[in-house]
Amino acid sequence: MHFLDQAKIYIRSGAGGPGAVSFRREKYVEYGGPDGGDGGKGGDIVFEAVAGLNTLIDFRYTQHFKAPRGGHGMGKDRKGAQGKDLIIKVPVGTQIIDDEDRETVLADLVEAGQRLTLLEGGLGGRGNASYKTSTNRAPRQHQPGLPGEELWVWLRLKLLADVGLVGLPNAGKSTFINQLTNTRAKVGAYPFTTLHPQLGVVRHKEREFVLADIPGLIAGAAEGAGIGDRFLGHIERCRVLIHLIDIAGTDPAEAMQIVEEELSAYGGGLEEKPRLVVLNKIDLADPELAAAFASELKEAGADQVFAISGATGEGIDALLDGVIAYLPAATVTERPQGEREEQDETPWSPL
Repeated sequence: MHFLDQAKIYIRSGAGGPGAVSFRREKYVEYGGPDGGDGGKGGDIVFEAVAGLNTLIDFRYTQHFKAPRGGHGMGKDRKGAQGKDLIIKVPVGTQIIDDEDRETVLADLVEAGQRLTLLEGGLGGRGNASYKTSTNRAPRQHQPGLPGEELWVWLRLKLLADVGLVGLPNAGKSTFINQLTNTRAKVGAYPFTTLHPQLGVVRHKEREFVLADIPGLIAGAAEGAGIGDRFLGHIERCRVLIHLIDIAGTDPAEAMQIVEEELSAYGGGLEEKPRLVVLNKIDLADPELAAAFASELKEAGADQVFAISGATGEGIDALLDGVIAYLPAATVTERPQGEREEQDETPWSPL
């Protein structure tokens, strides 16, 4: 499946149906008169967040969405049919942004099943029966239906994850997320093997959380260098960030500073999020070198440094313990091991 996190679409609600001009004329019916019904209301444009979607690729091929108009009013006081609402299904975490300035957020759909009526259909017009009075017994006026609303909007997807993974290219992020989850992220001995965000579910000590991996950052990403910073929006909603640093790559303190500067340049509150600094690939270095680099990182501003190996799994349990400390308490209380529910010794009876 191709990943797409931005799309521009055109939406238009349905117009209201016109009212009818009609008169009752039946043999042996002494009193006739106007009986034109009202037009039906046009369909609304409704956005719905659904679980199971994580891309906007469908909107690359279908970009125009138009709700049906309301039906015409008819004789015998029959009202026109209401236009069916057009429901546009989007992934959870989708923002709807006004096309005029590309900054105004019209809606933010962050829960599965959340619905929003963005454009309402036009009201149906009045038929001539509604104009009948004691002095105007044969009205011929009617109303056309009100037009629908139309709008160009941008859809922008920001994935919902509890923990975000950042670092320079080749820091071992793909290997790390593959070690913890069932994600099959591409791993290679060259930069930018990850070209779009990856999501995985981590299970640790009877807890679950969603981990998001984004393409690596390099110096100048805020100005468009490399893949740029366009994917940083996918970790804006994370509670904590894991900053992976390659022990065998660029000087660790310099690598940490580069990513910190890019997060600060991007904004969006990323610079204020708690971060866990992780020294990765310790299987490629001796313990003394790892301890020396950890000291350098603490001198550069890191509160705590976790030393791990994404390939062998060494040190990952301690890191996950640190991650869980930043997550909300579990919603389901687990029963302690060894504790069982008391048995009901009352004999069973069908009565």
